[in-house]
Amino acid sequence: MLKRLLLVLSMLAFAAPAGAVTIGDDGLHKQDWFSITFRDIAEDIEAANVEGKRLVLVFEQRGCIYCRKMHEELLADPEVRDYIKANFKVVQYNMFGDEEVTDLDGEVLTEKTAARKWGYVFTPTIVFLPEQAPEGGSVAQAAVVTMPGAFGKSTFLHMFHWVREKGYETDEHFQKYHARKLEERRAAGENAAD
Repeated sequence: MLKRLLLVLSMLAFAAPAGAVTIGDDGLHKQDWFSITFRDIAEDIEAANVEGKRLVLVFEQRGCIYCRKMHEELLADPEVRDYIKANFKVVQYNMFGDEEVTDLDGEVLTEKTAARKWGYVFTPTIVFLPEQAPEGGSVAQAAVVTMPGAFGKSTFLHMFHWVREKGYETDEHFQKYHARKLEERRAAGENAAD
């Protein structure tokens, strides 16, 4: 009986809490499936394309409660995580970081100067890039859509679906797409919150 109790206690001591995510030295939450790159945006778009995926940049900052929510609730959800992993190459950026970044116009910046240049002020900010790198211009000009902040599961996941389906090239605005998807779920008898 004592051995069994010690075994259970030792297992609990090493178990991570549900939804727990690793935090890196930079204070950002980490996903082991995020891509580590040289942060050359044109090269990253091309690499994502070769993999049959779309490039997504995620701007975060140390201590961001919404970033934590995104990692612990949204990206920890198997439906969300698996869809994003299968269809998108995700590269994490530190809103106040000093890692070198090469913009689409060739300008070399730090993460923090890139965030300022591109006008990103919220964390998380999720930037969806086109399938092909345009000649010149900046990331902010090339982005097909930018999602500032963390949302509920349906809104968050529907944005990734909408981009993958190239909804931005149609007349169906994201909000209409999202409402239609929620209604389809309700009609099918599923929970359609957010």
